[in-house]
Amino acid sequence: MVRALITGGAGFIGSHLSEQLLKNGYEVTIIDNLTTGQFKNIEHLTDNPKFHYAIEDIRNVNVIDRLVSECDLIFHLAAAVGVKNIIDSPINTIEVNIGGTETILKTARRYRRRTLIASTSEVYGKGVKFPFKEEDDTLSGPTIRSRWSYAASKAIDEFLSLAYYQEVNLPVTLFRLFNTVGPRQIGQYGMVVPRFVKWAIAHEPIQVYGDGQQQRCFGNVYDVVKAIHGLAEEDATIGELYNIGSNEEVSIMELAERVRDRADSASEIKLISYDDAYQKPGFEDFRRRVPSIEKINNAIGWQPETPLDDTIDQIIEYYHNEMQSS
Repeated sequence: MVRALITGGAGFIGSHLSEQLLKNGYEVTIIDNLTTGQFKNIEHLTDNPKFHYAIEDIRNVNVIDRLVSECDLIFHLAAAVGVKNIIDSPINTIEVNIGGTETILKTARRYRRRTLIASTSEVYGKGVKFPFKEEDDTLSGPTIRSRWSYAASKAIDEFLSLAYYQEVNLPVTLFRLFNTVGPRQIGQYGMVVPRFVKWAIAHEPIQVYGDGQQQRCFGNVYDVVKAIHGLAEEDATIGELYNIGSNEEVSIMELAERVRDRADSASEIKLISYDDAYQKPGFEDFRRRVPSIEKINNAIGWQPETPLDDTIDQIIEYYHNEMQSS
């Protein structure tokens, strides 16, 4: 039985990964400080004798040392996430993302543990070559825009992880997550789909930032955690970097319309300027973001299976159930 440690395991993706691994016979321990994660995401797992948790910061080296020594495999998902969170708290973003990853890698080296590190499509920055491929150049924005601190911190995580692989032969695999959505995701930190769904269910105006013509791809969380698990099961992925995401593109305006339709909502759709949305001038967004998933498909045969409309339906059902139980 493989013993897995998931950092950020009470988060949206981490809790779904916990379920995926438990279903496949793993023993799972999670660590989360509940800054953006929620205990209710994992509460239903606490009666499972193969599931364990620690509510703690990943920069606590003593706790991490014990947890890593007791596991066979690490999934490092813990990070400062969400556009609003990143803009409002740039110090925490940089310190958590870089300091947390450094702690994990140093400890993984001590015990020679296989480690999978979550990165982000934000690393591609202002790239204009589509679809984004893992070997493409990246183009970041100016340091005077705090939004770019997240991309820069995750790029450092990638450099550091690959350095551990190249210099000390630590078995590391990196994956860049594109927009991932599904049940349990909350809109508090700027995640667009749950915000749209909650507004639509309440028949409140759906606020679309900018002109709404930004193109995005939204991957279903159940598909995404299967990809992460698949990378861990294949030794040939060690030392490599993979995109994980959907390649079904949609504009944010079309997304709002589809959410409204599927929620059978009477909400109006309102355009909101970025300055009004974030209360800070000069916010920079991307016109288009779409991944190439050729590399991960070649490596483990993975490709997304869930259409966006089905994902929207899952999120609507989740929030309806949340409202009924509250």
